[in-house]
Amino acid sequence: MSLPLVLDCDPGTDDALALFLALGSPELDVLAITVAGGNVGLDRTLPNARALVGLTKRAVPVFGGADRPLLGAFTSETRVHGIDGLGGIALPEGPAAEADHAADAIRRIVRSAREPVTLVGIAPATNLALALMTEPGIAGNIKQIVLMSGAWAEGNATPAAEFNAVSDPEALAVVLACGRPIVLATLEIAAQALCTKAHLAAMAASGTGACLRAACAIQGTVPFGRRLGGAGAALYDPVAVAWLVRPDLFSTQEAYVTMDLGPGPCRGRTVIDRWGRTPHAPNATVLTSIDAAGFFGLLTERFNRLP
Repeated sequence: MSLPLVLDCDPGTDDALALFLALGSPELDVLAITVAGGNVGLDRTLPNARALVGLTKRAVPVFGGADRPLLGAFTSETRVHGIDGLGGIALPEGPAAEADHAADAIRRIVRSAREPVTLVGIAPATNLALALMTEPGIAGNIKQIVLMSGAWAEGNATPAAEFNAVSDPEALAVVLACGRPIVLATLEIAAQALCTKAHLAAMAASGTGACLRAACAIQGTVPFGRRLGGAGAALYDPVAVAWLVRPDLFSTQEAYVTMDLGPGPCRGRTVIDRWGRTPHAPNATVLTSIDAAGFFGLLTERFNRLP
């Protein structure tokens, strides 16, 4: 049987590839796509999610959600994702979004599901936190929460913090404290899966489908960052989805994870105790290594399953 899940995203270039991976994987039953502002504003991320779903021809409902964090102001990241979030790659308009707010949809889907639902968060955690804060009882029907967020070393948005985490650290703190199993894909694991020019060329040569072409075009706009030595572009969000499809590609470590919510330069830092140096029991499974060749093989194969 396939795993029922809700995918919460903010497309975003790497979100696009993660969404294609999820919808191209028969192991996953994507019940809904929920969308927040993040990489760019909700006025861009929601149409992007709709367009990406439309390209797959999958009948999956899309729900718009939070356009700002629980506290503070919204900040986008156009340097990586472009003004429109997809690097300027134009896609056909997708089906209309559903009327419900994303948090309401998450609560309804989880509450009514006949088996526990997995939540996948590859955006700022605002939608997930709103659902959990307004109906804490739904946690009992959540199987696990898989997040692309945080770092155990330095950040990418600030010296201390990863982008999704610092975009709404209070929301991430709510999710981490909800009592359900958490799986964390951090900056470090994604840095082991750098998409190089060679990877992109091999993927592009593997087929002719519209989704494959779109994935390669979108990824081709992503700059190779100085933080990673200019060797390639990290595929952050697809790593989180790949964990659900092929956990055998990963090694993991149990750890206690908490948030720095202070006002100073460390705000948004995920404090990850990988070595048991605090008295707290682990509350998360942290992905620590990935078989990069297997990961890129998975992406290529699943993109080619789509139209």
